[in-house]
Amino acid sequence: MPASKAKIRANTKYTKNHYDRLEMKVPKGEKENIVAHAKKHDGTLNKFLNRAVSEAIERDNNS
Repeated sequence: MPASKAKIRANTKYTKNHYDRLEMKVPKGEKENIVAHAKKHDGTLNKFLNRAVSEAIERDNNS
């Protein structure tokens, strides 16, 4: 059963109030490699990108 319009509005409002959005540009063709890697190791692109950024920040702070 598809989500109701009220549910969609509630989800949109929650996301807007609890998350920031970032845009990332990559060379043509690279997106497919990143998405495939993410699915293989983390399940979703969002999880993979969050993990990659967190690990980079931790690594940079420890150097």
